[in-house]
Amino acid sequence: MATTADSLALAAQARRSYVERLLSGVPGVVHAVEDGARLLATQSAEHGLQYKRRDVAVDLRKAAPAWINGIVAALRGSLGNGMVVPSRPGDLMPAAGGRSRGMSLVDDDTIEVEILSSRLALAMMDRASWEFTDLRSRMSSLEQRDELDTHDVLRPHVLARIVTTTWRSASLGQDAWRTLQGVLHEEFAHFAEEAYHETNRWLIQQRVLPEIDLRPFIRRARAAGTGGGGGIGGPAIVNAPPSGANSAFARTNVGEETRLMTRAGGFARGSDHAEAVLGRLNRLIGRQLPDFAGTAPMPPASAELKNAIADAQQGIQRRLSAGQVAGEAVSTPALMDELHQRKQALKSAATSPVERATIEIVALLFQSILTEERIPAAVRVWFARLQMPVLRVAVSEPDFFATVDHPARRLIDRMGACVMGFDSTSRAVGDTLEKEIKRVVQVVEAYPDTGRRVFQTVLTEFEKFLENYFKNENEASRRGVSLAQQVELRETLAIQYTIELRKMLNEVPVQEGVREFLFHVWADVMAMTSVKFGVHSAETKTMKRVAADLIWSASAKVSREERAEVIRRLPPLLKTLREGMDHAGLTPDKQDEHIQRLNNSLAAAFTAKTAAIPRERLEELMVKLETLEELLPDTDDMEIDESLVLDLSGHESSELEVVGEGGSMPTPAMLTWARELQVGGWYMLDYRGRNEVVQLAWQGMRRQLSLFVSPHGRGILFQQHRLAAFLQAGLLVPAQDESLTVRATRSALAKLDVDPSRLLN
Repeated sequence: MATTADSLALAAQARRSYVERLLSGVPGVVHAVEDGARLLATQSAEHGLQYKRRDVAVDLRKAAPAWINGIVAALRGSLGNGMVVPSRPGDLMPAAGGRSRGMSLVDDDTIEVEILSSRLALAMMDRASWEFTDLRSRMSSLEQRDELDTHDVLRPHVLARIVTTTWRSASLGQDAWRTLQGVLHEEFAHFAEEAYHETNRWLIQQRVLPEIDLRPFIRRARAAGTGGGGGIGGPAIVNAPPSGANSAFARTNVGEETRLMTRAGGFARGSDHAEAVLGRLNRLIGRQLPDFAGTAPMPPASAELKNAIADAQQGIQRRLSAGQVAGEAVSTPALMDELHQRKQALKSAATSPVERATIEIVALLFQSILTEERIPAAVRVWFARLQMPVLRVAVSEPDFFATVDHPARRLIDRMGACVMGFDSTSRAVGDTLEKEIKRVVQVVEAYPDTGRRVFQTVLTEFEKFLENYFKNENEASRRGVSLAQQVELRETLAIQYTIELRKMLNEVPVQEGVREFLFHVWADVMAMTSVKFGVHSAETKTMKRVAADLIWSASAKVSREERAEVIRRLPPLLKTLREGMDHAGLTPDKQDEHIQRLNNSLAAAFTAKTAAIPRERLEELMVKLETLEELLPDTDDMEIDESLVLDLSGHESSELEVVGEGGSMPTPAMLTWARELQVGGWYMLDYRGRNEVVQLAWQGMRRQLSLFVSPHGRGILFQQHRLAAFLQAGLLVPAQDESLTVRATRSALAKLDVDPSRLLN
């Protein structure tokens, strides 16, 4: 049995191994950044940016040796410094030419470097979060403590600080860094991931936690109102807050970003992380089986294997169906035993090492999926029945192991995301959703030779089902979706009416006060009336006629008859104006303001200060207003954003909350992530003092509006930019920090790292 001293020595050796891997790889990663800079300089861009890229590429080529030497020296210093690296703002090397800022705690230049360093650390964690979490678990086990030291060399922000400070000491500036930030983040994130992976691999060879239990690192939600950065259902903090990025250094210009850097975050997400995991799987298999390639065409499966898969599928169906008919839930151990026996029979029927490896990998994937506790038992049996159809695809389509968008993978992930809620209120799957999952699996089983096409077909059908399910059948979301659709229709119509009114009045001499009222107030009134009563209703036509009456009334009135007609029409016109503004939710005070401005405009018409509108032009305007909907632009061309949406808070009700504030300034990557969220996924939302489970139930056109619904039916509506801001700040946290198939692939990798020979047996 290993002693405490042995364990501590092993931990020290692991840190040394990690640093030595970094040292050996530094020249390569710096040269990769140089290559990226040269490639960037060749790409077309705005004139000034292109020159900047070329200059940065030249400067980097000159400074690269000094930068390499700086990184190497800092890493070697850590070897002689107990593996603890200074990483506080005060320890940073001064910028070239830097000068004291008097009594300032930290100068602006240092704060800027802090931000660059923190961003790099977050990019590393986005790519390497699971590798780091595994390594942290193993080191904690060896050293018998809960957490790594704040400035432990294993932490990503330590490497990030070394990289950014040595960049500066090599006479490379912050503007140059920002120009190459995408390249730097990509290369160093990959660099860190490989170093963590190889260190984990070495520790596994030393028999240190081959199977990792992450439960000790899962931090449950705090009481409502204490912050939403904690993750439910996954590691809540997978990277330590970057040192120094705290309130003591917050300034008005960087405070929000600095606050953001200190939030728990770093959740693995997106296709980049999934592709990295698949890449590791393919590299591991390739070392054992050079003939296994995720992109090369596979020979057709042997007749023996095809028959064995068909027999296995029928046997699994009989076994699971018998239990369901008897009203007995099939236990997970029974499921696992059944599938293990089938795996052995399949391997016996395989005629090549590649087929046996494929059988083993698919079995490991489903072993992970079927032991996922958050999948309800009633649904787990249907996932079990997918194993043979997936195996049939995997032995014939090599890209199943190479691409994240294979329809079989996407189907499993979409169904998993919908049924994996957080707590007891969301664990029960509705009958309608369970029946659809059952139908999907049975369709796949019924077409054994269709492969990818059948998975793509049922995936498309499942997406359409979800849209209808949340809109019409799910009791918790139905009302919220209806309200959100009304919000979207109102905002879209208001924008469209404004655009068309501007076109119509572009050449018409209308008093400015009336013009602004029509654009900023009455377009929304017409939109709201259209939503409530229909675009062709009598009420909507009345509101259009009011617009025409206003235009006529505000044109010059030079004859006594015209002035008398204006006075006669004015009382019913004002009455209808107030009714319309009431419908749109304007307060009496606001209505009075608008009426007063309109009175001033009409008075100007009486004194003939405005030009007269020719009768033919007025009649033409009347016709256009009557048929306004036919002139509206295609909704696909519309963009609902902060500058165009009128006042969403007017849509607030007890059943629908509209998020109008909160979060942090989102990066472009976070905006992209917000657009990629899929209906059915579960999240933990921290909003208005509540920390609660919500499900994404609806997305509007071009995903500009997104509705989340609590299990009790309360709807929370986000615009796209605000949604990204909540994701950025950790106020909206996904239930699954990675998809079901990616999690299963990582689990398979851990087992294969320990015993690669199981691929060949």
